[in-house]
Amino acid sequence: MITSQRRGRVKKRPRALVTGGAVRLGRAIALALARRGMDVAIGYHGSRREATDTVRKLTTGGARAVALRADLADPRAAGRLVREAARALGGLDVLVNNAAVFVRTPLATTTPAAYDRLLDVNLRGAFFTSQAAARLMRNGHIVNMADAGATGRWPGYIPYTLSKAGVVALTRALAVALRDRDIAVNCVAPGAVLRPAGFSRARWTKVTRGRQVRVEDVVAAVVYYATCPLTVTGRIRQVRGGRVGGRR
Repeated sequence: MITSQRRGRVKKRPRALVTGGAVRLGRAIALALARRGMDVAIGYHGSRREATDTVRKLTTGGARAVALRADLADPRAAGRLVREAARALGGLDVLVNNAAVFVRTPLATTTPAAYDRLLDVNLRGAFFTSQAAARLMRNGHIVNMADAGATGRWPGYIPYTLSKAGVVALTRALAVALRDRDIAVNCVAPGAVLRPAGFSRARWTKVTRGRQVRVEDVVAAVVYYATCPLTVTGRIRQVRGGRVGGRR
């Protein structure tokens, strides 16, 4: 566990957990929530050095912060991550299910292990973190991250597409299941935001047609759903830039 905090505050701050919060979009979300006055726990798997740096940046801005390692493919680890975040921050008000695996899986060569890894992290992980958060939260927010482009048009990424379609369905089902507990559940589905590892600049430009989504636009949508009235629930918000289609 990587942790740091500032003492002496009297006013209670909202407490958030961002899975996959050490790098890329998750890091931007964590920093934005801290700027909105939240203490933030970030979940990470292999990015310890980046997690340490993110915690430092969070605390520099005045937030209490902690980084916790977990492999969300393991349901027990997913639940433990939520409980440890709540213990470290003194409770939990916001969960952002951002962690995801994105790898190419051609139909002819995808193995059961590769299929399971994508579904386990991207969908099952989000389910079990949400389950654990629902046991702790009252008057809280869950924000799931899907993908505006995961509509079945990417034949090289079928398990990823299935996992993100499942996140949309999960959002709607959780919104109904948790309405009576005053937990709002919403989903942000961005288009192409940041160039994935392994994509050349030329390939990325072709996929996005030179018009990728701005990180700040996605972050703004997440912050809204992390702070919106609890009556706003079950929403799926797409944040698009350029058109993403064809083979990837």
